[in-house]
Amino acid sequence: MIRFLATASFVILFLVLGSPLLLAEYIIGKFNPEKMSRSSLKIVQWAFRSVLVLSGTELTVIGRENIPEDQPVLYVGNHRSYFDIVIGYTLIKGECGFVAKKEMERYPLLSTWMRNLHCQFLDRENLKEGLKTILSAIDSVKQGVSIWIFPEGTRSREEGMLPFKEGSFKIAEKSGCPIVPVAMHRTADIFENHFPRMKKAQVTVEFGKPMPTAGLSREEKKELNRKVRETIQTMLDNEPGNT
Repeated sequence: MIRFLATASFVILFLVLGSPLLLAEYIIGKFNPEKMSRSSLKIVQWAFRSVLVLSGTELTVIGRENIPEDQPVLYVGNHRSYFDIVIGYTLIKGECGFVAKKEMERYPLLSTWMRNLHCQFLDRENLKEGLKTILSAIDSVKQGVSIWIFPEGTRSREEGMLPFKEGSFKIAEKSGCPIVPVAMHRTADIFENHFPRMKKAQVTVEFGKPMPTAGLSREEKKELNRKVRETIQTMLDNEPGNT
């Protein structure tokens, strides 16, 4: 419970006491939006690294060298925990926005930081609004910003992955960016598996080799969903050091 209280207190203090930082970022953004998004990313990455320390999370990272340095990508990962996003932001290369559920917009201050970081808010109940979000994400990729999506659509409460939503890979298909599959091992052990307590956890994040999407045939695009899901499942089933 001490870890939970320490982590929750830090997050609340960051959001409240960080309000002047948001104001400063807003002013910077009026003159230089790119500088604002880069500085917001550095601030949030510091905060998220602090959260991982306070929660007792020990992180092993495999394959980060697979992330291209010179182009945006679509990160595609399995989803078991709120900490997937916290961890993901500490490991990305370059700027990146997560596709989050529309409900996240309800939270003041937090949603502002998310917008500064190019996050997209997806309305899963409104097809038209959902399409607008995907188009916005495609535009972000074309401007050099990577996108991270969880195709299951929600956190899985079980060990296995949920089915991937159709259309999850349109961002890569329409922008031509490569897909980087990501396997998040045991992230639910931090919090969700023993809510409301937090426990010290050994977490592994594995980045697979980038999968090209430019120039794919119609049939190859249809196979992307299955191919990426099988790649992530294979990484989950064969975690290095745990076989």
